[in-house]
Amino acid sequence: MFGTGLTLAGLLLHLYVFWRAASVPFLRRHMRPSTLLGIGLALLLFFIAGRTIGRGATGVAATILELLAMTWLASLFLMALCLVLTELVTCGGFLLSRHAPALRGWALVAGGGLSLLALVQGMRPPAVESYEVSLAELPPELNGTVLVAMSDLHLDSLADKRWLEKRVAQVQALNPDIVVLLGDIFEGHGRPHDELIAGLNELSAPLGVWAVLGNHEHYGRLHPASRPDRKSQVEILDNRCVEIRPGLNLAGVEDLTVAARRGRADGLVERTVANRTAGATILLSHTPWQTEAAAACGVGLMLCGHTHSGQIWPLGYLVRTRYPLLAGRYQVNGMTVLVCRGTGTWGPCMRLWKPGEIMRVTLRRADIDLRATSGPG
Repeated sequence: MFGTGLTLAGLLLHLYVFWRAASVPFLRRHMRPSTLLGIGLALLLFFIAGRTIGRGATGVAATILELLAMTWLASLFLMALCLVLTELVTCGGFLLSRHAPALRGWALVAGGGLSLLALVQGMRPPAVESYEVSLAELPPELNGTVLVAMSDLHLDSLADKRWLEKRVAQVQALNPDIVVLLGDIFEGHGRPHDELIAGLNELSAPLGVWAVLGNHEHYGRLHPASRPDRKSQVEILDNRCVEIRPGLNLAGVEDLTVAARRGRADGLVERTVANRTAGATILLSHTPWQTEAAAACGVGLMLCGHTHSGQIWPLGYLVRTRYPLLAGRYQVNGMTVLVCRGTGTWGPCMRLWKPGEIMRVTLRRADIDLRATSGPG
């Protein structure tokens, strides 16, 4: 349904943008209507091919085709957004009727400029965002423990081994005691390349490297032999809770959107942490849902991803209607929730306005002076 909706949205955007482009004086002077129509149809067919052939196949060519198609869709969206602003100013051309066509031309230019800016922002290295979280049940000897989290890497032929090596170097430079991956590790174009799985093996931390899977691992039908925990030290938490150090529990649930479609999301968080030992509990969940249930179960910190913070402004306002906890820090009934805006990108390699993110979380015991910096590492 999502893919069908996206294709329909692409069709409507093409119709609207090229309809309005046909009235722009510069284009009318330098291009025949039939030529503009042909360009529009060619780009529409290219977009559909990217969504069908590119999405359904595997390999570098398919990935590039889908990337270009999605980049064009995002650019089209930003141009349409700027055009809509001119519609509001001119009341659809009834006001400033002599200037409205020229304003539409400038709107197309502005949309193209925003698209270029989003491309530059999307290719920037992810920023490191630092947080401090107080956990009342954290043992004193674990005060100052550093947890580093990445989400939504979307590793594939473009977010390749070289890109992963740079992200691993960023993480290791933060001297983490714990490393966690919050799902959508792979993009989902078939079986992940062995070199990407091997690249994850370079992640290391004294208290382990842990992960939960996201919706894209299910889309890609991740082969059992390709799971990160089969060939590296990454350990996936499939609806289970482990004590990684006396007094510190780490739990992980399967992607809640996938679980909901399969009718098994109800009570999933409660079942996962039911046997937790005494002490602080951190819950990993790709999707930022069931936060109140987690808080009621005594979870002190919940780490999530999935939303990408909308990735391209102003889509975040739309995403927030389904995922109210969009990005950043939230308090839910005494529990801290941190939602990563994504280390990589999905669809187009574009972001507007903020770059990707790696989270560095320092764990503190609530009743210990925050100036203390001791930790297990």
